[in-house]
Amino acid sequence: MIKVLAIGNSFSDDAMRYLHRIAKADGIQMKTVNLYIGGCPLYKHYINALEDKAQYSLQFNGEDTGFGVSIKQALINDEWDYVTLQQVSHCSPDYNTYQPYLDYMAEYVRKYAPKAKLLIHQTWAYEQDSDRLTKELGYEKYTDMLCDIKKSYDKAAKAVDAVGIIPSGETMHQLLENGIKKVHRDGFHASLGLGRYALGLTWYHAITGNDIDKNKFCDFDEPVSTEEITIAKKSAKTAVSKYKF
Repeated sequence: MIKVLAIGNSFSDDAMRYLHRIAKADGIQMKTVNLYIGGCPLYKHYINALEDKAQYSLQFNGEDTGFGVSIKQALINDEWDYVTLQQVSHCSPDYNTYQPYLDYMAEYVRKYAPKAKLLIHQTWAYEQDSDRLTKELGYEKYTDMLCDIKKSYDKAAKAVDAVGIIPSGETMHQLLENGIKKVHRDGFHASLGLGRYALGLTWYHAITGNDIDKNKFCDFDEPVSTEEITIAKKSAKTAVSKYKF
């Protein structure tokens, strides 16, 4: 069994919604846990770790459990194969917001889950022409935000000597490049069907290296067409190929 723990927010919630079931459809047992606080930045993860606050909603295999846990409780609860760290989406373009909190969190993970491999989860850009992109962050093009995001996460991965980057941001870009018109549900979160599916494929392909072309998972929260499934697989493969572990 492969065991994956994300210390994240709603973006890791999006990415992990289907991950367990995508793996299961491929005959792989994967335990996926997301520590969820909506809009949680690295600074708040740092404070919660420092004070051992049980403020996270525990999401197990893509489902809410109703349980509240601390980061330490989650880390010592199992022998994790992978632990992921990320910045909150609106701060992701600015690497200055990552430190010193990222360094501390990496040390914290290695202290309480010494056998786990550390991964950086690359978040994605906001929807073109959305208020959050243009008015909140001051970007004209989503690709400019993505460029800054990628630079920041590259620095982050090197700073903490992560084993790799899960390129969710690149996958969302590839969906658009491959003809999908809309990949967000509200201007910033992933769409409940195609967006979350493509992200789950990205995580699965990046973590396992397994081929996703023949993966038969199709139990979506909103309709995804056969054509869109093909595009999602193509987009995820292209993204992962740019970020070899």
